[in-house]
Formats: sequence, C-alpha cells, structure tokens
Amino acid sequence: MKIEKIDINGKKNSIEVLDKIFSGKINKKLVDLVIYKTNANYKGRKAKTKQKNEIKGSTSKIYAQKGTGNARHASRKAPIFVGGGVAHGPKGQSNYKKRKLNKSEKKLSIISLLSEKNKNNNIIIFDDFKNDIKKTKEIYKILNKFEASNSLFILDKLSKEKIFRSVKNIPNVKATDVNHFSAYDIVKFKKVIFTETSVKELEKRYT
Repeated sequence: MKIEKIDINGKKNSIEVLDKIFSGKINKKLVDLVIYKTNANYKGRKAKTKQKNEIKGSTSKIYAQKGTGNARHASRKAPIFVGGGVAHGPKGQSNYKKRKLNKSEKKLSIISLLSEKNKNNNIIIFDDFKNDIKKTKEIYKILNKFEASNSLFILDKLSKEKIFRSVKNIPNVKATDVNHFSAYDIVKFKKVIFTETSVKELEKRYT
C-alpha cells in the first residue's frame, strides 16, 4: 500500500509501505492487555514506614501497670505515641509486576496501534531530516503547520541527531527511534511521525 510522504515544506509524495504493519488487523483486547501489563510493570512501590518492632529505643515500661489512673502501656514505641511505629503502613514490599510480555504480544500490539493511527490519519511520514534544526522555535513551527503539537517522533539515527535538541523541550512531544518505543508511547500521543528511513527500519524489525 502507499502512504503520503511529505517534506517539511509541505511538498507531497508517496511511499510504499507494508500492509501488514500499517493496515493490519486491529486487536483492541490485546492492546488493552499489553498497556495494562506495561503500566503494572513500571510501577514502583518503595514507600516504607517503620513498624513498632523496628523503632529504636528503650523497651522499658513507661510507668506501673496499675495505680496511676492512666491506661496500660508498655513502651513509647506504640503507634499512638509521637515517634512510635506506624500501624499497617506500607512495607516497601508490594510487587505489582505481571508476567513478562512476549515478543509476539509486543509486536502485534504495535501493529494494531499503528494500523489504527493510519486509519484515523494520525500518521505522518517526513523525508529524512538532512539539515540540523537546532532551534525549538523552528521545529515548533513545523509541528503547528502539520497539526502535530501532540506527537511521537520515531526516527532513524541520523534524523534523530539532527532534531533531537530542538524537540526535547517541547511539551507533549517525544523523539525516539525504532528500538526504543512502546505501545504505551503510541497510545499516549495523538500523532506518530516517521521518516522515510525509520519506516523501512520498522518494517525490518516487525516482519
């Protein structure tokens, strides 16, 4: 199949791409599963509070068991005292990780999402960036021109070097390459932007 390819000035052309990747079957159940597992595996629960038995200090009884008119207490380590242990607090041991995603799950979810993006006209393919774009203002104008202010750049190595510095400070825009993006990235951003070379690299990786 053919997809429209454009240069940064808006001149249009076309590029031949694989139907298997950009017009494949959209498996929403699989995508939901992959996103769920990805988020679960990223979670880090490191909060930790000290229990009563982990507080350092004297274990001697505060005062006599009887005769004072006060409630019975053992030591100042009890949760009701300032500086005491925390009852039922986080222990820093929670594990939210699900089973590891296999390669076919990752691959099929990416294909499903790219096919859906293409179906909704949310994929842009640029010519390779041959000149450095060093100023954020320049790349910002290009993004506005193509209504791509919320976008994920999936670039070839050379193009990434040419524009990475100008892209990195723009909110809602991320620049990466074919080896370092996930299904979550595609879902997070409205538009996905490729270069001609990065499309070919993607096809080699996902077929």
